[in-house]
Amino acid sequence: MAKALEEKQKVVIKFAGDSGDGMQLTGNQFTDNTAYIGNDLATFPDYPAEIRAPQGTLAGVSGYQIHFGSDEVSTPGDHYDVLVAMNAAALRANLGNLKERGIIITNSAGFDAKNLRLSGYESNPLEDGSLEGFEVFSIDITKLTRECLKDIPLGTKEKDRSKNMFVLGLLYWLFNRNPDSTVEYLKEKFAKKPDILEANIKALKAGYHFGDTTEIFSSRYEVGPARLEAGSYRNIMGNEATVLGMVAASQKAGIDLFLGSYPITPASDILHGLSRYKNFGVRTFQAEDEIAAVSSAIGASFGGHLGATSTSGPGMALKSEAMGLAVMLELPLIVIDVQRAGPSTGMPTKTEQADLLQAMYGRNGEAPLPVLAASTPADAFESIYEACRIAIEHMTPVVFLSDGYIANGSEPWRYPSANELPPIRVRFARPSENGSPYYPYARDEKGVRTWAIPGTKGLEHRLGGLEKEDVTGNVSYDPDNHEKMVKIRAEKVARIAEHIPPQKIDAGPDKGRLLVIGWGSTYGAIRAAVRQLQRQGIRDVAHVHLRYINPFPANLEDIISHFDMVAVPEINNGQLVKIIRDRYCIDARPINKIKGVPFRTEELATAFKELLNAKNEAS
Repeated sequence: MAKALEEKQKVVIKFAGDSGDGMQLTGNQFTDNTAYIGNDLATFPDYPAEIRAPQGTLAGVSGYQIHFGSDEVSTPGDHYDVLVAMNAAALRANLGNLKERGIIITNSAGFDAKNLRLSGYESNPLEDGSLEGFEVFSIDITKLTRECLKDIPLGTKEKDRSKNMFVLGLLYWLFNRNPDSTVEYLKEKFAKKPDILEANIKALKAGYHFGDTTEIFSSRYEVGPARLEAGSYRNIMGNEATVLGMVAASQKAGIDLFLGSYPITPASDILHGLSRYKNFGVRTFQAEDEIAAVSSAIGASFGGHLGATSTSGPGMALKSEAMGLAVMLELPLIVIDVQRAGPSTGMPTKTEQADLLQAMYGRNGEAPLPVLAASTPADAFESIYEACRIAIEHMTPVVFLSDGYIANGSEPWRYPSANELPPIRVRFARPSENGSPYYPYARDEKGVRTWAIPGTKGLEHRLGGLEKEDVTGNVSYDPDNHEKMVKIRAEKVARIAEHIPPQKIDAGPDKGRLLVIGWGSTYGAIRAAVRQLQRQGIRDVAHVHLRYINPFPANLEDIISHFDMVAVPEINNGQLVKIIRDRYCIDARPINKIKGVPFRTEELATAFKELLNAKNEAS
């Protein structure tokens, strides 16, 4: 029977199952295929917080959400059009976010008595009528996968690992996709394991042909390519973009890059990724702990390289003393913090904007440094590149903030050519021609000292953690000198505002009733919510998103002054809002979410309306 082909503008799919069901791989492959055909997209991988979460339980559910369309896509989507649930727990954990009349595809083998008990179901939802509001396709994926692989010499456990490929093949058929991109991926991944390769390809094709031959589906769907800016694109995750941005910065500056790091979720992929770029002069060092990692990076910077260290919140806490040392030394250093929910171990696989106040103030003494934040996975490239530029040109450590959502999420990225990247100017010290001594804390008009390579004749100088005398760098306990040096270091950071772009309004008018100020991964949800309000006729709402948090762009105060009210949505208990209030003495309103998941468009749109209504009533 011929299947009708329906055109869709946007679709949200959630893949969910046990952490061993391969849902992350399935989602990643569907995403790569989606990018290949030219859809705009946004993704949200969601991992269990435990390394070996109990199978069949709600805590053990691993999910991958993708929102793709032929128009602009800025969030992973509020609600799913399609839910793939490999077991009962996956259904129970995600059913509340499925749209009315949404599609459910289940593996019926995951709804046996044990799985139902572990997930808290008293009866089988596939049989008790509780799913009447949805289109349910219950398929014994486990049985069908085993049947198509019966001639391959693998054990049952190994064959069952291919059932995610059966699901992927079925979804490729359902959305009128060609599975060849995944076939090529499998050939590369399992080139030395022919039986596993054959099993995965057979399962993929079996799922595709099952959709084509079964009578249970009456329709297929197609989403056309998006109208994106002209250029060459690839699908990119935030950690990948961070890696490429650092490599590009080191190449543009003409100096080698060194990363000293200690593995920590969700930042570890930066260490893994950079280790593959030795041919570009990149050195990576997996240290024994966080303190050794940052200290090795400072040593690399002292030696004339771009030193960097990557971590998450708990690791940055351990690095804080060494970061203060880098402030005192006035050396370039990149500290990458991929934030997660805290405190302590917290929820290591869940996203949160938890560390802004730590980045701003989490060091002893007066130790100001620049803070930048990426807003999307693709933006991580430009943001980390800019962090490297500031560190090198202003001789200062810089904190670069990402988070779990940005790090593991993905979107299309139009990658630039080398000549599109701004220059990065390195100013190494040179011995004087007349033999006069080198003064390590002599400064230029920006308050920046020169970078002296140790061992260079005529550039002998002294650096360390004790307070330095102005200009000479000698150890000084003079109280007036200490106050002077504290203010000099603070002024140097503040003056960076003169060398960064002015803040732009992302969406909305340049004056109005409500200005929404965001930072980091709230970008997509805020942008979508503001545009939703504008479509509803509420046009005096605007959105500003900050890349530069310390210092703020020089014109930010002027932008704020043209609005009656300021709101600051954050995935924390209110951190940027405190800084905004302190800096500009305004009654900025916090909108906070601390659940380990991103904002939804609808909840932000509702919050903005409530603020506007409250303002109207007060007037």
